[in-house]
Amino acid sequence: MSTKEYIQEHFPLLAQIDSPADLKKLDVDQLPAVCAELRKFIVHELSENPGHFASSMGAVEIAVALHYVFNTPDDRLVWDVGHQAYPHKILTGRRDRFSTNRKKGGLSGFPNPSESEYDTFQAGHASNSISAALGMSIASELQANPDRRVVAVIGDASISGGLAFEGINNASIHKNNLLIVLNDNDMSIDRPVGALGEYMTKLSTSKGYNDFRYKTYQFMRKHHIIGDSGKGVVLRFNNAMKSLLTGQQNIFEGLNIRYFGPFDGHDVKKLVKTFRDIKDMTGPKLIHLHTVKGKGYEPAEKDPTTWHAPGKFDEDTGERIKGSSTGKPLKFQDVFGKTLVELAKDDQNIVAITAAMPSGTSVSMMQAEFPQRTFDVGISEGHAVTFAGGLAREGLRPFVAIYSAFLQRAYDSIINDVSIARLPVTFCLDRAGLVGEDGVTHHGLFDLAFMRAIPGMIVTAPMDEHTLRNLMYTAQRRVEGPFSIRYPRGTGKMVEWHNEMQELPLGKGRKLHDGKDVAILSLGTIGTNVREACESLHEQGIDVAHYDMIFLKPIDEEILEEVAKNYTKIITVEEGTTSGGLGGAVAEWLTERGIAAQVVRMGVPDAFVDQGTVKELHELCHIDAASIEQQVKQLMNHSTR
Repeated sequence: MSTKEYIQEHFPLLAQIDSPADLKKLDVDQLPAVCAELRKFIVHELSENPGHFASSMGAVEIAVALHYVFNTPDDRLVWDVGHQAYPHKILTGRRDRFSTNRKKGGLSGFPNPSESEYDTFQAGHASNSISAALGMSIASELQANPDRRVVAVIGDASISGGLAFEGINNASIHKNNLLIVLNDNDMSIDRPVGALGEYMTKLSTSKGYNDFRYKTYQFMRKHHIIGDSGKGVVLRFNNAMKSLLTGQQNIFEGLNIRYFGPFDGHDVKKLVKTFRDIKDMTGPKLIHLHTVKGKGYEPAEKDPTTWHAPGKFDEDTGERIKGSSTGKPLKFQDVFGKTLVELAKDDQNIVAITAAMPSGTSVSMMQAEFPQRTFDVGISEGHAVTFAGGLAREGLRPFVAIYSAFLQRAYDSIINDVSIARLPVTFCLDRAGLVGEDGVTHHGLFDLAFMRAIPGMIVTAPMDEHTLRNLMYTAQRRVEGPFSIRYPRGTGKMVEWHNEMQELPLGKGRKLHDGKDVAILSLGTIGTNVREACESLHEQGIDVAHYDMIFLKPIDEEILEEVAKNYTKIITVEEGTTSGGLGGAVAEWLTERGIAAQVVRMGVPDAFVDQGTVKELHELCHIDAASIEQQVKQLMNHSTR
C-alpha cells in the first residue's frame, strides 16, 4: 500500500487537505476530527521516524485554527523554535513527504523558508519569532499592504528569552498589527525556570472582564466614539483600572499590548472564534493559550520531558524502543556529567550552569547531587555566561554547559564579561560538530573559529572520553583564564571510560601513529575517522603519521616544528568550519615562518549543511574515513608526478 493510499484509508479528513485552502472548505464542526486525525498521524509517523513529539502534539489545535482563520501564506505565521510546527507542516502540502522528516534530502525538522512558502522565517533557536514577525508587520505597513496579518507563535519557555522581550518592547512603541500567540504549556524541554515561568502559570484574566472590555471597545469603535488615535489612552485607563480592581498588573498590558486569555488551547472551535474576533484589531496584541505538552497521547502527557524527542516507540503501547546499553560506551554528555560530579565532590567551589538544558547536557547529574551549586538559568545564554563571570569573580569555578550552536548567542558576553578579565570559566560545548538530524540550525560548526579568535581563551577538543576527563580536570586546576572544551552529540568509543584523571600540559598534543609519507593533524573526535583511514592505508603499504592536537589554542608548536621538518605534505582534519579552525591555524603558522608545505584542510566547507545522519554528513563533507584515505592517495599521486 502506498503512502497516499494508507493516508486515504486511515485519515479520511486529513487526506483531503493538501493546503490550508482545503482546510477552509471544511465546516468548523469538523475541525475537532481533523485535530484527532492529525494527532494520530503524528503518533504513527514519529513512532518509526523519530522527531520532536510532545511539543507538536500540544500545538495541533493552534495550527489548525490559525490556518483556518488566516489567509496563509499571504498572512505570515512565524513559529518560534519550531518544535511545535509538525501540524503546520502537515497542513501545508507536506503530508505525503512527512516520512522524510529530518532525513538527508527530506524535510527539515524545523520551519525552513527554502522548503515551503508557508515557512516564513528560519526557525530552530528560541525567542526570535516576535522580532522577526514585528519586522514583517512593519514591512507590510511600509509596503502599503495593511491587510496582511502577521502572527508569531511562541512558547512559554521561549518568551523568557531576552530577545523576545526586546521584540515585545519594540512592538509596544512602533505602529504594527502584530498578533502574538503565547503557547503556554508550563513545560519547556525541561521545567521552565525563573519568576516569569511562575508568573505565566499563575496569570489569570477574568473571562467576563475580557468579554466586556472587548465588546465595549467594538461598540465604541462601531459608533465612532473612539478611533485608533484614542485607543492608547483608553487602553492605558482600562489597564490601570483592572490593576486597581484585581490587585494584579499584567506584564503585557503594562507594555500597552492588548492581552486576551488565558484560553483553552485545545478548544479548536473557540480558537477559531477568538482569532476571527481579534484578527482585524489594530495594534499589537497577545493571546494567551494554555495547552498540554504531549496532548492526546497518555505516555507523553505523563512524562513530557522524555517525550520531547523520545526516539522510536510502539504507537499502540507507548513503549519506547531502546537498544541495550550494557557493555556499550556512554554518551559524551554523560561522561561530562559524571566527571563534573566527581570533580565537584573534591572542590566545593565548582558550580554548574546550563541554559534550559539540564537533561540535554547531563548537568542534571550535578543538579541531583548538588542542587545548591547548580543553576538552570532558562533560555538566556548571554546571561548564563555573564552570571558565570560574576560567580568566578568571587572565587567560584563555573562550568558552563551549553550546546555549541546556542552558545553563539552569548559571544559578546564571552569576550567582555569573562575573557577580558581572564576569569576562570570553563565552557563545555555539547553537540559540537555535525549533530545529524536536527540540521542546519543545530550543527556546532563555528565554535573552534570564534573561540580561537578570543585572546587568552584556551580552546580544546578531546578525541576520546579519557581526554575529555583530563581536560576537565586541567580546566578545574587553572588559576585564571577561560577554558573551552568541545565534544560531540552521541556516544564515544570507550566502554572503560573512567580513567584516573591527570592534568595535561597546556598546548600539548600527542603522536598516535608514525609514518613517513604524509602527516595528518586532527582535532577532536573526528580523529577516530583518521585512525581508521591510517589503519587501512598501512595495510596498503602507505605510512601516514597521525597527530591528535588536543589543543587548538595554544597550538602545539613542537608538533608543528616536527611536522614541518619531516613532511612536505600535511592534511588537517576537523569537524568544524575550515575557515578559522585547525587548518587555518596550521597554515598561518607555516606561512609566518616561511615554510613551504602543501597543506590540505579537511573539514566542513564554507556552506550551511542540512540534516542527515552524522555518518551521511561526514560523507557529504568528505571527512569520513574513506574520504581521508582518498585524500592521502591523491596527495601521494601528486608527489610522484
